[in-house]
Amino acid sequence: MEKLTVGRAQLTWLNGGVNFLDGGAMFGVVPKALWSRKYPHNDKNQIELRTDPILLQIDGKNFLIDSGIGIDKLSDKQLRNFGVLEQSQVEHSLAELNLTTDDIDAVLMTHLHFDHASGLTEKMEDGYAPVFKQAVVHTSAVEWNEMRHPNIRSVNTYWERNWQPITEQVRTFEEETEIVPGLRMIHTGGHSDGHAIIVFEDGEDCFIHMADIMPTNAHQNKLWALAFDDYPVTSVHEKEKWMDFGYKQGAWYTFYHDAYYRAIQFNGDGEKTRELERERYAYE
Repeated sequence: MEKLTVGRAQLTWLNGGVNFLDGGAMFGVVPKALWSRKYPHNDKNQIELRTDPILLQIDGKNFLIDSGIGIDKLSDKQLRNFGVLEQSQVEHSLAELNLTTDDIDAVLMTHLHFDHASGLTEKMEDGYAPVFKQAVVHTSAVEWNEMRHPNIRSVNTYWERNWQPITEQVRTFEEETEIVPGLRMIHTGGHSDGHAIIVFEDGEDCFIHMADIMPTNAHQNKLWALAFDDYPVTSVHEKEKWMDFGYKQGAWYTFYHDAYYRAIQFNGDGEKTRELERERYAYE
């Protein structure tokens, strides 16, 4: 498992699953001739995407950024359509760190689409139950409302089985909330109406988790938005704002979906200065 230290924060990437989605959908109106130079694709025009939660350890607390794609949460048709080749192994990843799901103090949900929220609950004989039973689940109030009342477009990604079992654990916020000193969740909208990013500042050290506003390193261009974005113009403006902020800070940018990089640090000109690559395995 890859690790990164930023100030007093320790980040560790867990195994939350992998799927393959259409490259065109992931890059929206950007021509394939451009995006294919930045991110590999297969002969079906699909790109590999991780769904790997980040274990964030700060001040003796264990936080999780998003929850993975879950286990046995998708039908055979969904597994096929979403190109899921590997489901979550979060519990095994935690065990390797001598932790259990009960050791997670809070889950920081950037948004609640199925590929981020399915790991919150697990299938039992009589229904579904929370996976992280001792954790507070943080999400924006806008996202939580849409999760429970999806529209004709979002009903295919906001699933009742992912929210009903955790209702008592959810804590919502409006514009932003500080989880511990220096660690903030900030409502941006864009990818979904309730989408949030995570910003950590500790003196001169900083990391920014842009979630699905910048899902991979190839989405660094401020104008490159996903076809999946509900509000792409908002995504562009929010990316511009937080990329400019991060460049000035010399921030690390961390990834949940990128199959090749876990984190990249940029300088004030937006040039890569350091990177943390994802370890590739023989079976891949």
